[in-house]
Amino acid sequence: MNYNNKKFKAISNSENGEISKEMIFHYKQEGNILTCEYSGGEIVKGHLIGLVNEIGIINMRYHQVNKLNEIMTGICESMPEIMPNGKIRLLEKWQWTSGDLSTGNSVLEEV
Repeated sequence: MNYNNKKFKAISNSENGEISKEMIFHYKQEGNILTCEYSGGEIVKGHLIGLVNEIGIINMRYHQVNKLNEIMTGICESMPEIMPNGKIRLLEKWQWTSGDLSTGNSVLEEV
């Protein structure tokens, strides 16, 4: 699976997360390396980098600056699912590696 130039929007997120429905993630992929720059909602600026395996699972790390001027970091695993319309849904399990170290789940869908 190749995510290059695909755009995703957050559909849901755990209460302790910072991404919101206003954000669009524009993924770039070269080989198995995935990158993205993002902003919106509570996030002033964020970046992610990840590795995509042979079945499309993304293992990523992210860092971002929120509106409280805090640097937040985390890890995430995204499991792809093909929706009936052919677009990709990403089921994500994540954990903060800063702050309270809590875990959460989010769902992104290709736009």
